[in-house]
Amino acid sequence: MTLKGLDKLRMLFAQEAEQRLARLGQLVLELERRPLDDLGEAIAEIFREVHTLKGSAAVVGFEDIGRYAHGVEEKLGQLRSGSVLPTAPIVDALLVAVDRLGSMINESVAGADVDDGANAAALDALDVAFLVALAPASIPAVALAAAGAAEGPSPLPPPPLAPPVPRSDPSPAAALDPAADAVPATPAPAPVVAREAAGTVMVPVERLDELVRMVGEAAGANLRVGRVLTERLGVDAVDVLEFTELSRVLNDLQECAMRTRMVPVSTITDSLQRAVRDAARSLGKDVRWEVRGEDTELDREVLHKLSDSLLHLVRNAVDHGVDTPEERAIAGKPAQAVVRLHAMQLGSEVIIAITDDGGGVDLPRVRAQGARLGLDVDAMNDDEAMQLIFASGFSTATFVSDISGRGVGLDAVRSSVEAARGRVEVRSTPGLGGEFRVIVPITLAVLRCLLVEASGQRFALPLHRVDLAQAAATTSLLHAEGQPMIDVGGRPVPVSDLAEVLGVPSTRVGAGTFVVVTGAAGRAAFTVDALVGQRDVVVKGLSPLVPRLEVVAGTSIEPDGSILLVLDPPGLIERARRGGGRTARAVAAPVAARTRNGRLLVVDDALTVRELQRSILERAGFDVTVAGDGVEAMALLGAGEYELVLTDVEMPRMDGFALTEQIRAHPSLRNVAVLILTSLASDSDRLRGMEAGADGYIVKSAFDERGLLAAVDRLVGTTT
Repeated sequence: MTLKGLDKLRMLFAQEAEQRLARLGQLVLELERRPLDDLGEAIAEIFREVHTLKGSAAVVGFEDIGRYAHGVEEKLGQLRSGSVLPTAPIVDALLVAVDRLGSMINESVAGADVDDGANAAALDALDVAFLVALAPASIPAVALAAAGAAEGPSPLPPPPLAPPVPRSDPSPAAALDPAADAVPATPAPAPVVAREAAGTVMVPVERLDELVRMVGEAAGANLRVGRVLTERLGVDAVDVLEFTELSRVLNDLQECAMRTRMVPVSTITDSLQRAVRDAARSLGKDVRWEVRGEDTELDREVLHKLSDSLLHLVRNAVDHGVDTPEERAIAGKPAQAVVRLHAMQLGSEVIIAITDDGGGVDLPRVRAQGARLGLDVDAMNDDEAMQLIFASGFSTATFVSDISGRGVGLDAVRSSVEAARGRVEVRSTPGLGGEFRVIVPITLAVLRCLLVEASGQRFALPLHRVDLAQAAATTSLLHAEGQPMIDVGGRPVPVSDLAEVLGVPSTRVGAGTFVVVTGAAGRAAFTVDALVGQRDVVVKGLSPLVPRLEVVAGTSIEPDGSILLVLDPPGLIERARRGGGRTARAVAAPVAARTRNGRLLVVDDALTVRELQRSILERAGFDVTVAGDGVEAMALLGAGEYELVLTDVEMPRMDGFALTEQIRAHPSLRNVAVLILTSLASDSDRLRGMEAGADGYIVKSAFDERGLLAAVDRLVGTTT
């Protein structure tokens, strides 16, 4: 959504909130006027209004409001359960809390900083009011003082008559106290004039990047000096002692500069452990988290690019990989599952493996889902079918939630890993577990490359993308579907001329050499004139003024000052397949977008949420109708045909759970898909949604446009 669209939506939220806050104030005051046997309806409506404001605030990105409203909700839950009655202090505190909620909304819409202190004071006052109502005799004086502090400053207590003065108190206050004169002073240590340098110096990251760039350029200049010595003076550069010494120092300096960018994998393992714990608790699984090789270092930029991908993978391991407790008991496995991260360095690459001891990837289920999406899975071998899990929009989950089932996780993993010049491999053993291997270069600043020559020009291919190179004269060409191929490990690999793919005339004399490269779409072989050798290349990005080229990953400087193009193997593979008149294999192509022409019913009592969902879905091509609660939705369902109902839970007259149950009980509506989108995030609420018959359950705090459309696409697709 654009900033303009978000601003418009936030203004709509402010208008809706103004009405709801006015109603909240009225309802809170009614708590004092209504008889005890008539409080339930008012309390339920107060709870519902606060809950709706919380959900709407989360949708428009006001997280502070959502957290504050959640704190108010927790106290309202005690009123709703009947464990406490709405006393006068509680009503006072609730009114203050509602006033503060209104102030927060105004501050947020205006773009001002939210007053966290005022938020805390309002919630503290609410806490104390409920504590007093629950057990007045047991409330300590400190708590009552806190209640007074929430309303305003209280008079300062008189100072003690004879404050004790510790003999060793070095504080400035003690030094100024007259009573301290009677105590022999302990001489303070002399101020330190000079001390050892600290072990760590804070340096801006940009400065380190600039250092690495300059060292790389110095190394390139040194290569050019060596070339000048050879070409102009006829001297072998390696025989010049000063040049050899300068080369050694520059190499050491380059390695030292590169180490300044390195960080250990352990810097992200804590957040991954939290993700495993939260996912396991949410899904009712007992999972132990293990880490090996956490001291393995790699470029901070690489690790930053991988952080979201690794988060996806560990959550995926808990959700899809780890068995349920019942399944583990049947299989004779320990009750506690294991999800492990193992990092290791192998040459110029780092491998980060995420493994689990679950049931492994369900390949028959993957094939079945691929067949439902119209893919020719019969023509795929097991390795190719396994790659389907990385396709955009592909998911085998039977139930959509904020953890999985929306088909965006592994596609995002592959994209971000490739952005770090890496690759993802998956291995699975049925019944024993699965493993996802993220393989990335140690650094992005220097890239080990294979230099090749084509059409009289030199090009660099990232070495981690090169499978093999072999002389074309010793290799037999095959032909399939009009495409020349070579046999690599018993599998046919298509062959293209690198010069032709790059759009330059081929000047090769003789058979040349085949270079086999790999990408997410598979492997391809390219014919080059010659292999030049391997080299560490300092890669620079293209200028922003240069249009993005799918086959070029960056540039570098040759020893003679000329530009060396660093090619992008996945881009080469894609262009070769298009240029060869052949369509990309289904395994490499993202799942095709469906024609979006279904009728959807959005049910939510919050105007902001309804309009946001309507806007997103209508832009995607759906025909959308909206309803304010379950009763209105049932009336609309009886008058027309809909493919999917997207509903909130907390609504007046009929909530989302009751609506789902009625849809499932109605003979003509049983095939209508139901997706619940709510702020209720507890396990019991998720279970209740499933028991009611919902096809999916997404928590509003995890709401995003792409995930919503993927979930709707999938559910509409499964019902048509």
